Amino acid sequence: MVIKELVVGLIMTNCFIVGCEKSREAIVIDPGGDVDKILDATYESNLNIKYIVNTHGHFDHTGGNKAIKEATGAEILIHRFDAPMLRQISMTAMAMGIILEDSPPADLTVDEGDEIRFGKISLRVIHTPGHSPGGISLYTDGIVFVGDTLFYGSIGRTDLPGSSFPTLISSIKEKLFPLGDHVRVYSGHGPTTTIGTEKRINPFVA
Repeated sequence: MVIKELVVGLIMTNCFIVGCEKSREAIVIDPGGDVDKILDATYESNLNIKYIVNTHGHFDHTGGNKAIKEATGAEILIHRFDAPMLRQISMTAMAMGIILEDSPPADLTVDEGDEIRFGKISLRVIHTPGHSPGGISLYTDGIVFVGDTLFYGSIGRTDLPGSSFPTLISSIKEKLFPLGDHVRVYSGHGPTTTIGTEKRINPFVA
């Protein structure tokens, strides 16, 4: 498996390119901006983008959807609860003084238990709401991409429309923690961590 991490956009979002070493098929998780940087990284690794996967609908994770789809033909995947946000990117970004284009609509919506397959790789969708109603995490082989559900020593914001602190804590404790202490956590912002580390040191869930 190929994993390339890029920090993109004005809000410093972690964008991940995950690829199959044999088929060279790949996905882009949360392309929040700096599309040229993302495309260059895929070309340098000789990867072909099959899907654009948004862990949730906020503009800092979806702002590059349109340009990447136009450049690669990749299909956009997002949870059905957050799919309407794709048409509100320009408005919500403008509220912070950031100019972005709306995303095309989702080609496919996903939900709990779905599998996203590319090449020899399969990522299982885990519905982890709380930061947003349609937040998802993506799990395979001891790693999980969690978007803004869980950070190193912190959690995603719960003061936004559609967010909920109790729901987010429930998602972390009931959906992510059972994956196992060894599981490596790739978050939407900040450094990589592990489930075991967050159980020990995270003040919100420890």
